[in-house]
Amino acid sequence: MAGFRSLAYQVRDARNDRALRRHSLRRCLERFAPYGHRATWWHLCDRHGIAPEDRGADPLRLVAALEELEDARAVWLEYERQFAERRRREKHHGLRRPEWAWGGSGDAVVRCADPGVRPEGALGEVLRRLVRALESAPGTACPVCGDTELHWPEVGPVGPWAGALAWDGPVCAGCGIVVPRPALVDTPMMSDTPAAGAA
Repeated sequence: MAGFRSLAYQVRDARNDRALRRHSLRRCLERFAPYGHRATWWHLCDRHGIAPEDRGADPLRLVAALEELEDARAVWLEYERQFAERRRREKHHGLRRPEWAWGGSGDAVVRCADPGVRPEGALGEVLRRLVRALESAPGTACPVCGDTELHWPEVGPVGPWAGALAWDGPVCAGCGIVVPRPALVDTPMMSDTPAAGAA
């Protein structure tokens, strides 16, 4: 199975036809898709003028989209590296209580409940804002856009937030991300929602 860097090479390789270059960019999202696969693809298409179903997309646009994705991936990999180093130091000093972190490794780092509603700006800038929030104390607003209008979805795959379970956290009305509970100060709403893994 090809890794992110080899797929990125295929996107840049001018010897490859346009369909393969586009396919390779889509496969990069199997390795890193900060908003989730579909939402990240739509984001890149919107920002770089690529029709989502165009198999013959302009290679320059594909490379520009790849560069935006690579920048965001570098931001997240650096955060994960620093987080791992900090945890090693904490464990060395006897602090075994695990800290929280949003998962990477191809999973949605900052999942969008609706692929059509996404944060404004380049992926790298959104992740930089996220990292700043992760390194700060929990708050009462969205860590990405700062909006304070957060909506708790219904439990289960119904409504406009299908797939966003209540224990994931509320959906930000401003940018559409599902805010993980640990990013927020504990509220009465949180104690009313089911715990992770509850039936």
